[in-house]
Formats: sequence, structure tokens, C-alpha cells
Amino acid sequence: MSFDLEELRMAVAAHGRVVRVAVAAIKGSSPREVGAAMLIWEGGQSGTIGGGALEFEAAKAALSLTSDRIRIHPLGPELGQCCGGSVTLLSEVYDAQRVAQLEGPVIARAPNAGDMPLSVKRALAKARRGNLPPTPSLIDGWFIEPVTQPSRAVWIWGAGHVGRALVNVMAPLPDIAITWVDTGAERFPTQVPANVTVVPATSPGDLVSHAPPHAEHLVLTYSHAIDLELCHQLLRHRFAFAGLIGSATKWARFRSRLAKLGHRPDQIARIQCPIGTPSLGKHPHAIAVGVAQDFIARKIITPAQKAAQL
Repeated sequence: MSFDLEELRMAVAAHGRVVRVAVAAIKGSSPREVGAAMLIWEGGQSGTIGGGALEFEAAKAALSLTSDRIRIHPLGPELGQCCGGSVTLLSEVYDAQRVAQLEGPVIARAPNAGDMPLSVKRALAKARRGNLPPTPSLIDGWFIEPVTQPSRAVWIWGAGHVGRALVNVMAPLPDIAITWVDTGAERFPTQVPANVTVVPATSPGDLVSHAPPHAEHLVLTYSHAIDLELCHQLLRHRFAFAGLIGSATKWARFRSRLAKLGHRPDQIARIQCPIGTPSLGKHPHAIAVGVAQDFIARKIITPAQKAAQL
């Protein structure tokens, strides 16, 4: 999890005063992990810190806050929840002026803070050297969060029923940026999530060379010819993952045709077909759920992450 600064900016621009409530620390069992956050404004909210009584009480309290606060909530004694642990929540009040003062790559702050302790300064120094904290951390009363930088690039080729279902399911996942390609602007919905870039292209295969080498590709256009061309171009390009929608029969034909185009069997085997979990069924959202499950389980190390580990 990380501090989604762009989401906060958009919420403040749309609603004015916004309270961000984040899980700063946990002890024992808890509904969400450290770094989970929600935004609260008069008449609405986005995000979640786990639902239930904790979220209800935190959201209600947020509307009356006039200044930042950090508070420990024992889930059992205080809220009657059965998690059995405690959660430390940091609630912060933001307006346009305060949001304008925020900058990355990490944000460190504490309610009613005095001088920044040496431990926090050391963590920030590591961030400036490119070694971002792996997770949000509460250090000596200061909450440190890396600012959201999409770490996984997902290219979805096709805006049909399955493509739309995939975007609906995957776009809310944290730390990803989606590039969505199809042959015409009319094939896309009129509204797409903020982290989705729509790219109409008469010849989608020509765009493959523009994808970063660590991108993950999902090929599911309306045309087998376009699908084949995309697979051909992907095998000539670098990628972290490539998946193709289709049956075993389709994939057998594609393997034969890709071999005739000069690709070795071990290269062709890098493309996964079918994608998702076939046992879930063929409904577009069933396919999307299976693909998203595989995406979450798959670990991709980007060049930036490799550099940070050095």
C-alpha cells in the first residue's frame, strides 16, 4: 500500500475538505493491513479500512474533525469486533492549500509533531537514495508512506466484453497503470478510471514496441488475426508476462503459426493460453476474476524495484 496523492488531489478538487483515514499500525488481527486508507467528505467516501464498526466509527468521527489525530482502537473492547487485535488510525484533514504542499517520494508526518526524530530522517534519506520503504511504517510517532508510483504496467488489448470486464475488475487494484488498446475510439466506454489510458489504434500490433519491457499483456481482441499479430510482435519484444484468451484448439493453431513466423518453441511457451481459471466459466466477469487472481498472485520485479534492492 502507498499514499495515493493523485486520488487525494482529485477528491479535494471535487469535494473541498477531505479527511484521509489510514491504518498506521496494527497489533494482532485486524480487518486491513498497514497503509490501507479511505477518504471521507461530506456526503461520501472512497476506499476502505476494512468495513464494519471500525470503519463506520472512523468515518463518522472524520466529519467532525478540525485537526489531525492519531488514535489506537482496541477492536474487541471498544467496538465489539471479533478480530481480537488493535488498530492505530491516523486521521488527517486536507484542503487544497495543504494538498499543494505534499510531495514525494515519501510523506512523513505526525499530529502535533515537534522536531523530526533521527530515525525518521534516516528513513527519508534512504528514500532520497532510491531505497523506498517497502511498506508504510509508524516510526517514533511519525507515519511514513511512499507516494504511489504505479509499479506494474498492464496492457489490455481489446475493448470487447472481456476487455471491459477486465478493466472494471483490475483498475481498482493498487499500484498499477493500464494501457487499453483497440482499433477504434468508439469501442471504448465514455468514462474510464483515472489510471487507465485509452489508445485507439488502427493497427494495434504497431504499438507493441512502445510498451515497457516489464509490461504485462492481456490479448483478447475481436479478431484472431489481430491476436496473432500481437503475439508475434510481443515475441519480438521484451515483456514480463503475456496472456492470450482462447481455447486449447486456438492455442495449438497459434503455436503452429508462430513457429512458421520464426519463433522457437521455448519462446512461444512464454505466452499463456488460456488465461484466467477456466473452471470459473466463460462469463466475461468470471474470466476477469480469474485473470485478476493470477495477476495478484504473480510477482513481477520491475527495473526500479531491482535498483532499490541494490
